[in-house]
Amino acid sequence: MVRPLRIEYPGALYHVMSRGNAYQDIFVENKDRSMFLENLKKCVESHNLICHAYCLMNNHYHLLLETLDGNLSQAMRDINGNYTQKFNARHKRIGHVLQGRYKALVVEKEVYLLEVERYIVLNPVRAGIVDNPMEWKWSSYNATVGRVKAPIWLETKWTLRLFSNKIKEAQKQYKQFIQFGIDSDSPLNNIKEGIVIGSPQFIDSIWEEFSDLEELKEVKTSDRMIGRPSLEDVFSGVMNKKERDDVIKMARIRGAYSLTEIANYLNLHRSTVSKIFNKKK
Repeated sequence: MVRPLRIEYPGALYHVMSRGNAYQDIFVENKDRSMFLENLKKCVESHNLICHAYCLMNNHYHLLLETLDGNLSQAMRDINGNYTQKFNARHKRIGHVLQGRYKALVVEKEVYLLEVERYIVLNPVRAGIVDNPMEWKWSSYNATVGRVKAPIWLETKWTLRLFSNKIKEAQKQYKQFIQFGIDSDSPLNNIKEGIVIGSPQFIDSIWEEFSDLEELKEVKTSDRMIGRPSLEDVFSGVMNKKERDDVIKMARIRGAYSLTEIANYLNLHRSTVSKIFNKKK
């Protein structure tokens, strides 16, 4: 099993998820959820975080966190650790409440923040608990659309400004954006082992910066990226043989496509693609 992510840098944005130990419920009643949010508020303040979105389910939670100081590990220690202590004290229990290994995906903010935020607030809808995200009290949706007052520790303005500078219009468009996702497949629905969500350029920059990390080495190359472009997109606009050969190398190295996949798409023999890939400049 891959160790907790240690890709940390100032301004990093993460989709964080943590499940109950042995998939057990981490919220027995709504007072537990209120207690979790109160602890989250304190951690946002003490660790200089920005929380863009959240959703508390029954046996897990989702957060969209931005770390201004590049300190996710320290923040998660308090988010999960403090809640575990409070939960056990309240319910007179001992032992683990949350799994020891939270999941954190690095997100390219400018490209994927909205998609991840939609994925997070639609969790109760996809789980069949409610028909509309507004019916679920324990997410950031209602605060973002203006149905309830946003807590001071929840950042909604950055998201809304992506739609409009006028608050009411932005909230209207945000609501439409989320509603559209109810009937559409999200590119994040089948996330299992990926650790970076972003464009090929963003993913490549993460690999170059953190290539020596052991946990990055433990994830197979094809699982390191989420939202990678299709081969059709990769080869779109290729005008000549030289460009094609350059894109073949990019698709293999950065896109983690196999030589067979590339050969089949280009209707070439695998050996031909192999020679192109291994050819020195």
